[in-house]
Amino acid sequence: MYTAEQTAEIIQLSQSLKTGKHQFVDVELAQKLGEVIRFHDWRYYVQSDPIITDFDYDTLFKQLKELEATNPDLVAEDSPTHRVAYGITKNFPSVNHIVPMLSLNNSYNADDLQDWDTSLKKLLDVEQIEYTVEPKFDGTGISLVYENDLLARAATRGNGKAGEEITANAKVLKSIPLKANFSQHNIKTIEIRGEVLIRKDVFDKMNEIQEAAGERTFANARNTASGAMRMQDSAEVARRGLEAFTYYVGYAVDANDTTQLINPIKTHAQTLDLLYKLGFKAPIAELCLCQNIQQVIKKCTEWEAKRDDYPYEIDGLVVKVNNLQFQEDAGATSHHPRWAMAYKFKAKEATTKLLDIEYQVGRTGAVTPVAKLEPVALAGVTVSSVSIHNEDYIIERDLRLGDTVVVERSGDVIPQIVRSIPEARTGNEQKIIYPKVCPTCETSLERPEGEAVWRCPNTKACPALVAEGMIHFVSKHALDIDGLGRKQIERFYQEGIIKNMPDLYRLPFEQIKEWDGFGEKSIDNMQAALEKSKQQPLYRLIFGLGIRHVGRRTAETFAQQVEHLLDFQNWTEEQITELEDVGPIVAKSVYEFFHDEDAITMVQELESLGLSLKGTPQTEKITDGKFADKTFLFTGTLSTMGRTEAGELAKKHGAKLLSGVSKKLDYLVVGEKAGSKLKKAQAIESITILTEQQFLEMVES
Repeated sequence: MYTAEQTAEIIQLSQSLKTGKHQFVDVELAQKLGEVIRFHDWRYYVQSDPIITDFDYDTLFKQLKELEATNPDLVAEDSPTHRVAYGITKNFPSVNHIVPMLSLNNSYNADDLQDWDTSLKKLLDVEQIEYTVEPKFDGTGISLVYENDLLARAATRGNGKAGEEITANAKVLKSIPLKANFSQHNIKTIEIRGEVLIRKDVFDKMNEIQEAAGERTFANARNTASGAMRMQDSAEVARRGLEAFTYYVGYAVDANDTTQLINPIKTHAQTLDLLYKLGFKAPIAELCLCQNIQQVIKKCTEWEAKRDDYPYEIDGLVVKVNNLQFQEDAGATSHHPRWAMAYKFKAKEATTKLLDIEYQVGRTGAVTPVAKLEPVALAGVTVSSVSIHNEDYIIERDLRLGDTVVVERSGDVIPQIVRSIPEARTGNEQKIIYPKVCPTCETSLERPEGEAVWRCPNTKACPALVAEGMIHFVSKHALDIDGLGRKQIERFYQEGIIKNMPDLYRLPFEQIKEWDGFGEKSIDNMQAALEKSKQQPLYRLIFGLGIRHVGRRTAETFAQQVEHLLDFQNWTEEQITELEDVGPIVAKSVYEFFHDEDAITMVQELESLGLSLKGTPQTEKITDGKFADKTFLFTGTLSTMGRTEAGELAKKHGAKLLSGVSKKLDYLVVGEKAGSKLKKAQAIESITILTEQQFLEMVES
């Protein structure tokens, strides 16, 4: 800790010495300057309580920079001068997260929280659970990895499994320590989760500056923070006034890589306290400890009433099980941890006029009504167009053309019409008549039993369906064909040069070069992107084919099951249903696709044009190992290795790891304090329960 007086003494000492003459003094001075600058960074950016002037801080920083320039051997690994941006980052490579960054399940009222509490108590077999409540920051997610106390990597959340590396940009955020003393807690590698955001007053000031300069103002703080972290010039990132709150440790191992537990840390609150003491901006002051769900509900009500007074944008609260062992026992689905819940605040509202309805046809044939509104400002954005989902949505809200309607941004993100205001009607409003034929091809619409959506059944000839299918095929999460987007696909389709997905690989580029808006460079880039897409992994192609109900995660599951995509022609519907996380609706859709002659012809044509239809089981699954076709799950504290290491050992011998106890599990390996997973497994006859020693004996046999 350095007081203002002690800081002044260091400034005087630095000014009185000529660097380079007395090496011992220079070393001591460099260390002192680094320490005092880091201390004042912490006071300003973490505590929000500076005790020296900006001039004194700038003087300290300048002196250290000059000292290091004349004595390069004095530059420490965590020197504050490393935060200065040099050069441009031209790309952001994809990096895998050590542990997936899952989403949060949402609740919107006290009943949701009560139900969650009841299910957790049943799952954990306990009578009471202590919870923490903290702000749900409306920013952009970030992952920070520290190796041997130093910041080694920063990455965006991305798709949860992998994100973009943004280390250079993270280093300019002074609320992110370049070095933290994790080694004193015997931690070698740690991955910390957090949120990058901008204070409300800083954001307002930014827009004042933009407006004064005649530049376009920023729409909202969250998108501004997200965009800033991916800027190529880290010097510009440093000027954006970004801050990073850290709120979770996703992974931590000791010097021997043998444990994921941080002893003696036993609770989430203790984890945040540790991060805060090590120099991170953790929401310690905001954190509320609640002994039961009733206290949680009370805190949520209190926070919602004062949300506008909080200096940062928040769209709700995050409720977490405080006990880390309970968190481990509760586990997670493929989407979200079971031990945490986001309580979303009621959305902000505005009133406007419903002017018109347009009907859009999606790639699955769903006809979606889109309301055209009189433009209205709402929670930082101007809203003029919102989806109203389906016919039932219109009827339930008694919507009419010309109505005055209430619009809200759900979660402060997605705008929607929540109700009309009948008392504001003048008598000139018109009833909305839902179309009975496709607005594109005039085929009679169908509404399958049990569904709320009207669909165009003309899947092979409706221009909207065909075009939307191709737009999906080239999209970022499918084949990711750069230079081919909605605008280009729609034009090519209207001109008649493409009629289906294979036609994309037969584009007449010489003809297109003659069209306005297509230069030689853009054509070359498009050709290169098409060629590159032929080598995309199979799961991207499966997703790109637009098989109904098959999302990206499901596509990955299917890609890992076969040597060649068309092998699915030989699968029964029952076999497909047996795959993990694949239900009967998805299985039926996939079975029908691979027994449709036109679909098979299209896939064969894509292969003839050079696209790879090879699956990935040969690289991701060992078929001849002793644990081949067997599923494992590890729980509790193992004595000779961490659960991650044990899991890798099982996979090395062909096993597949599951995230929870179910009838699909073959072996549960238990250590100390195995908890609820053991109790659940004991109730399922088909599961074999092993001790750690028994598992190791199986490996060695």
